[in-house]
Amino acid sequence: MRILIVGGTSFVGRATAIAAASLGHDVTVINRGVTPSDLPDSVTRLIGDRQRDLSSLAGLHFDATVDAIAYRPSDVDKLFAALGARGGHYLQISSVSAYQDTQKEGASEDQLELRADPLDFDAPISGSSYGPLKAASERRGLECFGAATTIVRPTYVVGSHDATLRFPYWVARLVRGGRVAVPGHSEARMQWIDARDLARFVITLLETSRYGAFHALGPTPAPRYGEFVEQIAARVAPAGTQLVSVNPETILDRGLEEKFPLWSGVEPELVMALSNGRALEAGLNLRALEETVDDTLAWWGDREWPAHWLDENTESELLHTLS
Repeated sequence: MRILIVGGTSFVGRATAIAAASLGHDVTVINRGVTPSDLPDSVTRLIGDRQRDLSSLAGLHFDATVDAIAYRPSDVDKLFAALGARGGHYLQISSVSAYQDTQKEGASEDQLELRADPLDFDAPISGSSYGPLKAASERRGLECFGAATTIVRPTYVVGSHDATLRFPYWVARLVRGGRVAVPGHSEARMQWIDARDLARFVITLLETSRYGAFHALGPTPAPRYGEFVEQIAARVAPAGTQLVSVNPETILDRGLEEKFPLWSGVEPELVMALSNGRALEAGLNLRALEETVDDTLAWWGDREWPAHWLDENTESELLHTLS
């Protein structure tokens, strides 16, 4: 199968390109050529900017196109203008953030509604605009590419090569041990997917010509957030490590909410407790969290502590207030 991946050198796109190539597909990636690439030599690399110039796609035909970086409807418009029907089966990687808030645990794809279109399609990407823009991008994908469209909605994507450094924070912090601040809420749920599992599922959907929407996430039923951190700690934390639950209001009062990655905040979100039954039936396989932890730890190595992570002094001061 000839597969085009739009955005194929960073995290999810990278994992998808590697998965497709390893399965013997003819893989082409198109991106700006800015991100360093470790893709196999068999992968064809095209330079293009979907905002300005996709002329490198002129005259090319593909059996399938994986759009890993559709953040606005205009992104889809420009890709369709460059490819049209020559892109084949269109698969857009979206997000569960595209949904309206749900109060139904274990909801399926058919039981949820997408967010309304944003007032400003050109608004900066932020916590409030991301979901509506992703929903609008999904709608535009269906309008442009028609029935031969697949939408994949993951929750948090985790693993190595994550440029957001969300999951790596917890692995690196728990390796250090000691008293570890964990944002609390007894009802908060957590679902995730390893980038490699997401990538393999995307290729399976293309290989089997599956259309429609799929939740790419797990586990189901969703564990508590604290259980998720405990599972990582059990894998990498030294003896004597203590996990200390911190009241979410305390975190907000101190302006530290951005310092705790993969945390949904004060109100528990049932969008982190969705059903993955349709995806499992379609071929989704989920590896153990321990394997993802090992992979992330090997990739992270002994890098310096990023400035945007919770530093040791701030964490100590926070924990001191709980003593």
